[in-house]
Amino acid sequence: MSEHIQGRAAAIRIDNLDTDQIMPKQFLRGIDKAGLAEGLLYDLRQRPDFVLNRPEHRGVQILLGGANFGCGSSREHAVWGLLQYGIRAVIAPSFGEIFYSNAMNNRLLLVMLPPEQVGALMDEAEAGEGLHIDVDAMRVRGRAVDAAFELSPRHRRMFTEGLDQIGLSLAYREQIDRFAAAHWAAQPWLRDVAARMRDQAVLSKPLVSMKSIT
Repeated sequence: MSEHIQGRAAAIRIDNLDTDQIMPKQFLRGIDKAGLAEGLLYDLRQRPDFVLNRPEHRGVQILLGGANFGCGSSREHAVWGLLQYGIRAVIAPSFGEIFYSNAMNNRLLLVMLPPEQVGALMDEAEAGEGLHIDVDAMRVRGRAVDAAFELSPRHRRMFTEGLDQIGLSLAYREQIDRFAAAHWAAQPWLRDVAARMRDQAVLSKPLVSMKSIT
């Protein structure tokens, strides 16, 4: 499946923008994912001049961020909020490790580029230029920037095929079943050992007599 993300981008020139800032704690009280777009970058959006409040950046799908974007706590709500807001990709020099895994597991594309290239793309975004991310070719193209980026084969497949980690594992279901069958055939005494030990313990447990109860 061909994957392209293109359009206007918004630049947030803040290093170490953590998940507490991306999704503040007061928006974590629900038991589902609903309503998180309202909480996205809530404190920053209280400033009238913040980039996402500007009319020209309404509906942007691409964010340009500083180094270590998404550091801090492991809250997945930060990723869900970005997606609910309409963000499909974030470009930055580096990302928090857990945030990166959460994002790719939810099909939010994260692109790492050298700081000077991210800075040039920020300048273009602030000048009103559009960006084009070609996931097939793994390139980001602006007016004056044409930069290659990398994704691991696993993350590239997850993104292009719309898979999360469970879906990717299930794509290997036949191989997993074959391995399991061969494993149990070679070592049958290991199969369901925990369940058998539990059942044995239950059967060997002495019965409580009615006399002891009275």
